[in-house]
Amino acid sequence: MSIINYSAEKKLLTVARGHPYDRGAFAALFEGLEDHDICHVEQPLAQRFLNPKGAREFNAIVCYDMPGVDFTSSGEGPGLVDPGKSVISDFCAMLEQGVGMVFLHHALAAWPAWPEFAEIIGGRFHYRPAHLRGQAWPDSGYRHNVRHRVTRLQDHPVTAGLPDHFDMTDELYLCPVLEDEVIPLLRSDYTFTGENFFSAAKAVAGEMNSREGWSHPEGSSLVGWVKAWGNSPIVYLQGGDDVEALGNPHFRMLVQNAVRWVGGEAALDWLKEYRDTVNQPLAPADPGHAQ
Repeated sequence: MSIINYSAEKKLLTVARGHPYDRGAFAALFEGLEDHDICHVEQPLAQRFLNPKGAREFNAIVCYDMPGVDFTSSGEGPGLVDPGKSVISDFCAMLEQGVGMVFLHHALAAWPAWPEFAEIIGGRFHYRPAHLRGQAWPDSGYRHNVRHRVTRLQDHPVTAGLPDHFDMTDELYLCPVLEDEVIPLLRSDYTFTGENFFSAAKAVAGEMNSREGWSHPEGSSLVGWVKAWGNSPIVYLQGGDDVEALGNPHFRMLVQNAVRWVGGEAALDWLKEYRDTVNQPLAPADPGHAQ
């Protein structure tokens, strides 16, 4: 765990691990947030903070982690780790208490054995075939080093200061996105169909950049959205795979805007309107366990 102390007014917790990342490039994402004290922690130690007591001191939490996926499993595909009742209840209670959440890139693959986590974040990347909302899905698709154009879909504090269009080179995902429960902010011009992606399950098995015998339904081109759960405003940004993507100035602006928005008063004022729009209750239902 590391702490940068600016003696600032707000506090930010950043959480990482579960996927290789460049620590320097990730830390640089937050340069410019001089109004925040920044605490960085990696999994599994991070679980000590992801509960009502641990999160209480933070205005916002950025998740760049992927808990719940065991790549050392000897079975077919990565093992799915059940988070257990205490992790689920702590996380849901934290969101009900209220803390701004920003999820980045591979966080979309976190906790695949916990069905409701996909509802919280707004989608799921599957490393092995799975069910989501009663529908069977193949393992998800990935594509590295995609040069694509991102379009800003609406004016929002998260997209403030960004041009209408900007370019990124990044890894993209072909996976389920729950478009009916998110407010779209960013869309890619890339074509999200199976022939443009590779099988995640094959990659884990050692067959990189392969789609032999694999197919996937056409996917969503959304690469950024906002939503909420309980009393917590949530932002998901699909970008941020590697040093080049993390260093993209537009992506850095997005992340810093997102941190400031989810941790500010404006997002709290927005919560009621959002819940009315999607008909989401104030307190989430009992989260349950994997199927």
